[in-house]
Amino acid sequence: MADFYTLVWVWAGIGILVFFILVFLKIKAPYGRHSSDQWGPVIDNKWGWFWMELPAFIVMPLLALTGPEAKTEVSYLLVFLWSYHYFFRTFVFPFRLKTKNKKMPLVIVCSALFFNGVNGLVNGYFLGFVSQSSQEVLSINVIVGLIVFCLGMIINRHADKKLIALRKKDQGYFIPKGGLFNYLSCPNHFGEIVEWAGFAIIAWSVPALSFFIWTFCNLVPRALNHHQWYQSYFKDYPNNRKAVIPFIW
Repeated sequence: MADFYTLVWVWAGIGILVFFILVFLKIKAPYGRHSSDQWGPVIDNKWGWFWMELPAFIVMPLLALTGPEAKTEVSYLLVFLWSYHYFFRTFVFPFRLKTKNKKMPLVIVCSALFFNGVNGLVNGYFLGFVSQSSQEVLSINVIVGLIVFCLGMIINRHADKKLIALRKKDQGYFIPKGGLFNYLSCPNHFGEIVEWAGFAIIAWSVPALSFFIWTFCNLVPRALNHHQWYQSYFKDYPNNRKAVIPFIW
């Protein structure tokens, strides 16, 4: 078990290292509005999203539910929340995108597939093969974490819906307005960070914490890139907006 926790902490440390590399070297992942044809072969944007999210949807529930460790109400709750999120991200969100002929580098798909696979692996393995938690479903951390998770999901879904609605056919980009867009360039990323913070609070485990760390370290640099892009693309972009954390960053 000690070896498992060591590997998870190393994985979280890699996420922090990646964060500093992305922020200080200002590396932009070449998909979406930062799309580039200099990163090798590309595939359709929608199917890229599908394949990126699929491993997490499959691996975590499979390991958690088939492992020999006794299942609790909390472990079933965690599997449900994870599956609900990734069912939407895999089978619904990609095919709602109003993008036409947009491509995504295959290297991005493969790296995200690996990222989601590892996070699904460590969290599923923990619940199915390691966890000996006896916490009750009405424990304070479970209740608080569930509220935080649901709040983050609502923020994320609302922001994504507004962004998709702005992508009108052949009319370019628009400045998102309303709700948290009045304060942030990327409330969708903020919502997802909050969502997985809630998951980590419910689980109260090192693997869930590592996934939150990776989510933060992946989405914050992405949001900073979006924010800088908005500022350069729109001359009248609101000066009071932050990138991803309200009033702070």
